[in-house]
Amino acid sequence: MSNQRDREKRREERIAAENQAAGSDRRTRLLQLSAGGVFLAIIVVVVVIIVAGSGGDSGGSASNLVEKDHVEKLLKGLPQEGTTLGKKDAPVKLYEYGDLQCSACKYYSEEVLPKVIEEQVREGKASITFRNFIIIGPDSIPAGEAALAAGKQGKGWSYIETWYRNQGGENSGYVTPDFVESMAKYVGVPNVPKFMEEWESGKYKKQVERTLAQAEKFGFTGTPSFAIEGPKSNGLELLGTTEELAGPIEKAS
Repeated sequence: MSNQRDREKRREERIAAENQAAGSDRRTRLLQLSAGGVFLAIIVVVVVIIVAGSGGDSGGSASNLVEKDHVEKLLKGLPQEGTTLGKKDAPVKLYEYGDLQCSACKYYSEEVLPKVIEEQVREGKASITFRNFIIIGPDSIPAGEAALAAGKQGKGWSYIETWYRNQGGENSGYVTPDFVESMAKYVGVPNVPKFMEEWESGKYKKQVERTLAQAEKFGFTGTPSFAIEGPKSNGLELLGTTEELAGPIEKAS
């Protein structure tokens, strides 16, 4: 127990230092939108509230993880490399910029993306790559790092999808070493001690920051936001926050 407490204390100290260095909360900055953007954001929030309800309040428990079988069935037979799901040579590349704390991302994970995964990804038409766009708050950083550490061992999407189905309340403090480690064991990360060592070391912090910077450069204002690239697209095309993904994939093919 002492080792676990020491580990949690070190992790909390590192996260606090990182957040202090980061300055003011990015979420506030990202909410400075145009009137049209605000209207869209309101629609997304309303949809999430109606569909997701208070699901996040009942999650975040390291001792009560759920839906592993559902996720395994959804992803069965699909290649996972890093945080990319699908074949390397899939002609269309879909990029999701998300935050593992985001309730809208949870909604997309459960209600929108399964159809894309079951059809376009499974048929080899497209791959999906998850990229961290951390806008919710302090817990978003270690959550995003955990996804990358799991991806290093071929369990990136298993970890991400299962995380959303066990998501706790935003910035409620549930992203602890115990929760992160329990998740790794639950989804079957092959070498959990190595996973924890890399996660705690801050090895993936720069990668999280890099994809955050990409999303900001693209002008994305909320999560999840999407970009797409394919043989018939005009380079990398920005889709933003949209539930219509199948059409753009077919158009880009």
